[in-house]
Amino acid sequence: MEIKMNSVAGTVESSDIMVTIEPNDQNKIELHLVSSVEKQFGKQIRKVILETLENLGVTSANVSAVDKGALDCTVRARTITAVHRAAQVDTYDWKEINSWNA
Repeated sequence: MEIKMNSVAGTVESSDIMVTIEPNDQNKIELHLVSSVEKQFGKQIRKVILETLENLGVTSANVSAVDKGALDCTVRARTITAVHRAAQVDTYDWKEINSWNA
């Protein structure tokens, strides 16, 4: 999926994550994470975001995430939403998305 514009999904409330995605001209994924649970779960949060981007076919984007203790399912959902908004896509392949958890 091609990132065409800036988008945001989520909040900075407790147990949520705010994911911001922007186009990146350098044809790579750049991820910046700020988390209240960075030491315990930073690697896992990054892994979920990067795997979700890969599953969606995103190869170029600047991603910023501000985490307040979100579960993996919330991280995945916010990333999916931000990508679809940034790619200006309004249809979801729910069967494909649900298969990622299998």
